[in-house]
Amino acid sequence: MYFQNFFNFVEEGPRVHRAVSVFQLYVQPWLAELVGSALFIFTGCMSVIENGQDTGSLQPALAHGLALGIVIALLGEISGGHFNPAVSVSVCLVGGLNIILLIPYIAAQLCGGLIGASLAKVISPPQNYFNTSGGAFNTVKDRAQLWPAIIAEVVMTLFLTLSVCMGAVNSKTRTFLAPFCIGLTVTADVLAGGAISGACMNPARAFGPAAVAHYWTYHWIYWVGPMIGALLTGTLIRLMLGDERIRLLLK
Repeated sequence: MYFQNFFNFVEEGPRVHRAVSVFQLYVQPWLAELVGSALFIFTGCMSVIENGQDTGSLQPALAHGLALGIVIALLGEISGGHFNPAVSVSVCLVGGLNIILLIPYIAAQLCGGLIGASLAKVISPPQNYFNTSGGAFNTVKDRAQLWPAIIAEVVMTLFLTLSVCMGAVNSKTRTFLAPFCIGLTVTADVLAGGAISGACMNPARAFGPAAVAHYWTYHWIYWVGPMIGALLTGTLIRLMLGDERIRLLLK
């Protein structure tokens, strides 16, 4: 199903078969993560750049959630449909991704973020682009907002990565509705925490527009918060919530 286990590489068979297997197990997933991340982050950036003042967080929430659900449904069977370094870390921690692929996945997601944010810049009216920092996360303006923003990013990323790991990796709870559930989780998180931190939950989503628009103010929040959330999810599932294959204790 979604978030395939990449440990099952078959060494036997003709050389052509091995070459095809290498492409399908390593190259094709990397390309899927690159393309999916670019499409998702392009949509996310545009939803912020072109967001009307009367819609608040609704337009970005719907655009991010719908775009993510769609790219997971389309590309999930190829790469697992992560499109987020925090998701890749959490899935790797619970055994759903070969650790060999973790760094290539994150690199693909970051490159996809750059592509998506660059495309958004090319087609956006200059004034709208400037006013929104190109879709970068500019919600946090001073130190007083730091801890609420960090905690919000941790909790919202925990919610997202828990949806991914329990809905698509854990055998007892995974469901064909995983793309729908994951997209809805993003929508709910943006509606709930958009005014506090911007509701990033995704370092690639933060990195792409920050690099293109050269907006790095408090950028580190959108790495620290999501990665802590991903580590918490991995710990919860490995110790308590996972099935017998995943759980380390009380098997």
